[in-house]
Amino acid sequence: MHPARPTMPTPPALEQSARARLITPDYEEVPVRTTLRYTPDDPFAVHIDFPAGASADDANVTWVFARSLLAEGLATPAGMGDVHLWPCDPAHTVVELRSPHGMAMIRFDTPTLRRFLRRSYAVVALGGEDLEPALDDGLASLLGGV
Repeated sequence: MHPARPTMPTPPALEQSARARLITPDYEEVPVRTTLRYTPDDPFAVHIDFPAGASADDANVTWVFARSLLAEGLATPAGMGDVHLWPCDPAHTVVELRSPHGMAMIRFDTPTLRRFLRRSYAVVALGGEDLEPALDDGLASLLGGV
């Protein structure tokens, strides 16, 4: 029998409120309060939660994308597919979200996003992400529970 492997305590999840501005099709900006989240259970991803009033169908919405994409998009245009980020001036970063239902552009204060990213590294250090749970989940999804 193998000795039990000691388990490390799971660091707490990180949540940070962030004021942002939804850029409308006619380039008006509507204030929106979001929540930025990072959990050690999903160490490669960041979450942005939007309140019900920010969506077309009046439902709460969460977007999930790579933490590395957030880091890259703070310095240079980045992204492909559904999520794109770019610095629009020294103080602001735009997050563009695309879905089959439409597209949204949200402008954040760059220092707020940088602070959140820095705090996420305190939860799970860059390069310290545990690949095993992500691989297990990915294989289970691909194999459909076989």
